[in-house]
Amino acid sequence: MQDNDNLTIERPTFVTHLECAMEGDHYAADRVHNLSKAGKPLLVRYDLAGVKTALTKDALAQRPADMWRYRELLPVRKCQDIVSLGEVTTPLIRLPKLGAKLGGGEIIVKDEGRLPTGSFKARGLVMAVSMGKALGIKHMAMPTNGNAGAALAAYATSCGIKTTIFCPADTPEVNVSEIELQGATVYRVNGYIDDCGKIVGEGKAKVGWFDTSTLKEPYRIEGKKTMGLELAEQLGWDVPDVIFYPTGGGTGLIGMWKAFDELEKIGFIGSKRPRMVAVQASGCAPMVRAYEAGTEHATRWEDAHTIASGIRVPQAIGDFLILRAVRQSNGFAIAVDDDKISSALSEVAREEGLLLCPEGAATYAAYKDSLADGRVSKSDRVMLFNCATGLKYPLPPVTRTLDRHKPIDYSQF
Repeated sequence: MQDNDNLTIERPTFVTHLECAMEGDHYAADRVHNLSKAGKPLLVRYDLAGVKTALTKDALAQRPADMWRYRELLPVRKCQDIVSLGEVTTPLIRLPKLGAKLGGGEIIVKDEGRLPTGSFKARGLVMAVSMGKALGIKHMAMPTNGNAGAALAAYATSCGIKTTIFCPADTPEVNVSEIELQGATVYRVNGYIDDCGKIVGEGKAKVGWFDTSTLKEPYRIEGKKTMGLELAEQLGWDVPDVIFYPTGGGTGLIGMWKAFDELEKIGFIGSKRPRMVAVQASGCAPMVRAYEAGTEHATRWEDAHTIASGIRVPQAIGDFLILRAVRQSNGFAIAVDDDKISSALSEVAREEGLLLCPEGAATYAAYKDSLADGRVSKSDRVMLFNCATGLKYPLPPVTRTLDRHKPIDYSQF
């Protein structure tokens, strides 16, 4: 086995068509698409009976540990179109001290900060860019709260696709800088991410770029789906009892739910499903409001604000897919305030040595609240998703000093 076998060995492909997530009508594969005729996301469909015949667990186990090991369940047909910066399998990190402290069950963090560009956005954007390359797209544009833009810039630059990116004016400086440095042209916009999305949408006809906004192209879901494929394999082809997922656009939650369905149909897992929990911030919680109201669509959240910028998404085009996954799994949607997010970030870092991003910290805060109010039990094995490295975000200042030229009072240590 060579380390790049997944990128260089041709494998059978099984994409049959694309399907409107709302209406179910079909669209041809291997052509450029954005939304369906109904204005809804398109889902990639596969000949799963063919996958079941072609792929075994033993064969999978012999492949290098990266997200491209699941090629039979991915849309990129030819090795020459794969764009990669090293999409490693991300680790599962147990939090035993906090589990004991809370008297709960097993707490596991899937740490997506280990991926290229430091976030789980790499999974979705590597697939979107690879398919863009395959389909001959020359210019891609997107709105971003930071991490998605960085991933698009990096992957597109690596294969020669031009990128133009728009972000809210208060996007963290590190994100804006890395987007520009990695080859994109980035603009700050005086608005939210959906305001930036309107600029991208209007520019599609006027500039000719491809709109790579969340769920407005079919392939980011397929990249994010690999979180579910990977997670099940890491747990010995089992699933956790509960998944707490930081939810803005919700691509990963939708993708994992799709992954579990496909894994069952190819015989890799059974019918057991985790309860899917959509975690949002109290200052931007459209999914929580819609979940509690019993509606299938979420109205726009006005005056959105939170320190967890990645989940500050006032309105998501895949709202109905998020809510369906949550309800079908007997999960729920929950919001936590910024004080709890900050406290959770500090607690996990100081107790377990794991630095979460604010969005990841929100999942731990949500778990604590859910354990306290009985929505999860002390025997549940829970999975928290840390979606980016905590090093991308502002950290508390340290002001303690020591003067080496003066007598040192060693009793203070």
